Amino acid sequence: MTQPQSAVRTWWITAIAGMASFLDAAAIVATGTTLVLYKDPLGLTDARIGQFSALLTIMIAIGAIIGGRLGDRFGRRRVFTITMIAYVIGAAVVAVSPAEAFLAVGLVLVGFAAGADLPVSIAMISESAPDAKRGKMVAFTHVLWVGGVLFVNALGAIFGGMEATGGRIIFGTLAAIAVVVLILRSKLPESRTWTAANESRTDAIAVARERGEKFSDAGSLRALFASRYVVPLIAVGLFFAISNIAANTNGQFSQFLYVETAGSTVQVASVINIVQAIIGIGVLFLAMRLMDTRYRMLGFAVGAVATVLAYGIPALFGVTLPMLMLTALLFAFGGNLAGEPIFKVWSQELFPTLHRSTAQGIMIAFTRVLAAAVALVTPSLAVAGPQVLFGAITAASAIAMAIGLFWIPRIRKANDFDPAAAAATARGGIE
Repeated sequence: MTQPQSAVRTWWITAIAGMASFLDAAAIVATGTTLVLYKDPLGLTDARIGQFSALLTIMIAIGAIIGGRLGDRFGRRRVFTITMIAYVIGAAVVAVSPAEAFLAVGLVLVGFAAGADLPVSIAMISESAPDAKRGKMVAFTHVLWVGGVLFVNALGAIFGGMEATGGRIIFGTLAAIAVVVLILRSKLPESRTWTAANESRTDAIAVARERGEKFSDAGSLRALFASRYVVPLIAVGLFFAISNIAANTNGQFSQFLYVETAGSTVQVASVINIVQAIIGIGVLFLAMRLMDTRYRMLGFAVGAVATVLAYGIPALFGVTLPMLMLTALLFAFGGNLAGEPIFKVWSQELFPTLHRSTAQGIMIAFTRVLAAAVALVTPSLAVAGPQVLFGAITAASAIAMAIGLFWIPRIRKANDFDPAAAAATARGGIE
């Protein structure tokens, strides 16, 4: 009788911790939608929309690198509880923003909180899951991510005709959801795997000090960068950063592309995005079934082809409403079979416990910085030369898929308590 209860408890932890992915996606899509709705009432220019989108993205990057590091040093639960407080405040500020200055403050808080939450919450899920289901449960967080996309697009379809009021309702709803998540997370236990690894690290440092010996902390940044884990850090980081250009454009700028490039409306764009999200959830459940099997890379290959075609076809034949609908359909397959879900799994498998959320935070930060740079020019380029934009995204996607197919599968997996990082810097000092 204990096994079913244990399984239920594990899925409960996965769902509550995984709300980080829901709220991250919701923040990205809600920002894209709300900026369009705030455009006329707040007097936002196309350039300003790009700047605010980049601001959100860069704050997610900063949050990820800081939150990931703090999660490895001080525990998963403490960090991802605190981040929800910042998210609630930030979403509320965006919801009531009367001017650009308030909007900027709100987006800074929301972005930082979402970024800090992601690596820590996913590490918590990975460390709570049975080994045979770790990939499945980590991949499930992307079901929640797509759920965030679907939820905000549903709000956009309902309130998209209300201009600024619609945007305020969207962010007010996100603030309310974050309050509920904060309450539920207060009841979650700390990761046992992290607790055991941290105790071992603390004991080893204490013994070394008593003996007057030098000891390089196994969880230090020096240990990470001096070990074999630098290779997966670079490989997986490049894959995620480059592949995320397509995903970030789809999330942040789909509304803009439909309205400003294809001449459609926010409501139509929201409905199409809802359909894309529903298909994507179905594909994600397929991906979950493949993650812990030998068919994982076959699914990845199918997704890689779909991703390249999703942006390649409009690049050749024009960025029109029918072409954007085709992009949405193909990316529902490609983005979920060969995108962020498998990045999340790789980021857990290739790093040990004391580096897991730090490494993921670094990779997410790099990814968001690149996305922010792209976001600065996306609105202007989408209006001036949309086929050039889609051509560049196609080329980037092809590079990322090649990394995922030919480099990452050759990298050796790590154990939760892998001593390689500590051994790599055995001659260093305590950090």
